[in-house]
Amino acid sequence: MKLQLFTRFVLAALALALPISVLADFSDTKTLTTATGALNLDTGAVASAGGDILWNGRTITLQGNAKAFNIGVAGTLNGLSKSTLDAFKTMATSATLPSSTLVIGDVFAVFTNGGNTAAVLVTANDTTNSSITLTYTSFGGTGGSSGGPTITKILNNSSLIPAGFPNSGIAPSTLFQILGSGLADFGDATLHDSLNTLPLTLNGASVTVTIGNVTVHPALYYATPTQIDAVLPAATPTGTATVTVTYKGTVSNSFTNQVVTAAPGFTTYNGTAVAQHVSGALVTLTASAAPGETIILWGTGLGADPVDSDTTYTTTPHQTIVSYTVYIGGVPATIIYQGASVYPGVSVFGLTVPQSVPTGCYVPIVAVTGSFVSNTAILPIHAGGGTCADPQLGFSGDQILTFRGKATVNSGTVLVSQSTSPGAGGTPSVSSNAVAIFNQAAGSSYGVGGSVSIGGCLVTETIPGPSVAPIGLSTGTITVTGPGGTPVTLTVVPGSAGIQAATLTAIPSTGGAFVFNSSIGTQVGGFITTVSFPNPLLSWTNQSAATTVNRSQGLSVNWSGGSPGTYVTISGSSVSGSATGSYVCIAPQSAGTFTVPSYVLLALPAGTGTTTVQNSTNFMPFVATGLDIGNAIGQVSITVNSNFN
Repeated sequence: MKLQLFTRFVLAALALALPISVLADFSDTKTLTTATGALNLDTGAVASAGGDILWNGRTITLQGNAKAFNIGVAGTLNGLSKSTLDAFKTMATSATLPSSTLVIGDVFAVFTNGGNTAAVLVTANDTTNSSITLTYTSFGGTGGSSGGPTITKILNNSSLIPAGFPNSGIAPSTLFQILGSGLADFGDATLHDSLNTLPLTLNGASVTVTIGNVTVHPALYYATPTQIDAVLPAATPTGTATVTVTYKGTVSNSFTNQVVTAAPGFTTYNGTAVAQHVSGALVTLTASAAPGETIILWGTGLGADPVDSDTTYTTTPHQTIVSYTVYIGGVPATIIYQGASVYPGVSVFGLTVPQSVPTGCYVPIVAVTGSFVSNTAILPIHAGGGTCADPQLGFSGDQILTFRGKATVNSGTVLVSQSTSPGAGGTPSVSSNAVAIFNQAAGSSYGVGGSVSIGGCLVTETIPGPSVAPIGLSTGTITVTGPGGTPVTLTVVPGSAGIQAATLTAIPSTGGAFVFNSSIGTQVGGFITTVSFPNPLLSWTNQSAATTVNRSQGLSVNWSGGSPGTYVTISGSSVSGSATGSYVCIAPQSAGTFTVPSYVLLALPAGTGTTTVQNSTNFMPFVATGLDIGNAIGQVSITVNSNFN
């Protein structure tokens, strides 16, 4: 089983069958702007022109005789040797790399003007400042960063929760990541199933962890210039740890990290938990887990395992003594096994999916021990197994996979929204708007993250950073006509490609129909579609309950009104320092009440933020030339300021 190493093993499979590269190589990270967007991958030099690739603020063009092949969103360069990359050489072209492919995590191979090979990873794409940050490894080049190894981040290999959140930290017997630069030789990666005993030194690198007067040296699964994966020994005490990497005799900066009793994490791929049926087959969008079925989930961080080895594989793994509750769609699951796998540092849960679990493509799963909460992963669940479906959300497993198989997906959404938010002097502010969003994005990103099936809650923990915007599509003139009103024309939102908006008068309390009408555009054909609001609209009846939120207790939300047969979304966010945590829960409109579980709130940092209750109409599909998918929707939301204690 391949854990968060899982992502890069898709690429590393080729490397295992090919010889190890012995050419000189170097790794570096460069930020390119429109002023200095030319990068020479042989030397690492950045200039206004020349080099091998040129960034113009949106796309990358190949320079001279250089060619490239886009491998796709892999999120890492680990596992990519020169031999692996050279397998793509016959498919490489001088075609421009469009902005739709230059998403964070995208990897492409470049065959340089100097006759060398480079692997390039997009680590940031700041559309506001028209800059892009690339981490790359060049095989056979002469450049490179000066100085020794540098640690920039340490993460649980499965949960990937950043420092600053209440559920960050690394537990003993955990597989963890060290990220940085100059950490190790590149070479071919040594994968976690290629050795019977894990080494303490790999590709010139070793790791030291010190807490008080205790020093341990983790065994290594993986070591490259930008990432090391290691197993924190079971004997490591809890507390503030000082971590260093020694590479060829040079010691890195000291990096501190918290070691805690347990820090569970589920391994995910494209946001979905890495889980298996008892047959060994993976749980997927078209092979869903079924209520009542026994499944195996992979991860790490369940707590110290003093019995099994930190370095040697075992055929008789043991359970952890830490007690857990695993919630699937908010329903406790029966745990059959919790503890070590045959691989050092790798944990598994064996559990039975509850019969009463919600079904869908995005059913959340979370593990809780005491007040410590894992990352939130998602599972496709469907009665009897097979292909998952979220009809109220407009998703099905087949549809998601179809769009992920396309190079790009053109989508269009039109919506009418009414938002009530805190205003000056305590008087609520009400705004009503019509919005149209038409864009093109990479198919590989379709349906990845951000969604949750009805009945569940999804938690997101991030450190804000730059992101890449999709490509806007050009439509014709779009108007919207409300109940008994006259057409209102939407206008382009400055700086937001593909987005148009208009301010409307308030939606009548008795609801009504809003009709969108679009003429034929250069990229999107004409269409007519309708959004219908109910009588009465949603009313949040206990808003004061969210003014002060005790994270160790559940938050109960009550409402009346809303569209019958639809759903209500309860969401919130909290900010503390650089850490921003948010959650979203979805409940049937007919329930009239929903309690946000305490384990959801405990994953947020204690701080200030907001809570929102929103009712959305069901998605109404529409068809237009040039679109792969189109939907119309109406939303009524109410937001209050919240203190999360």
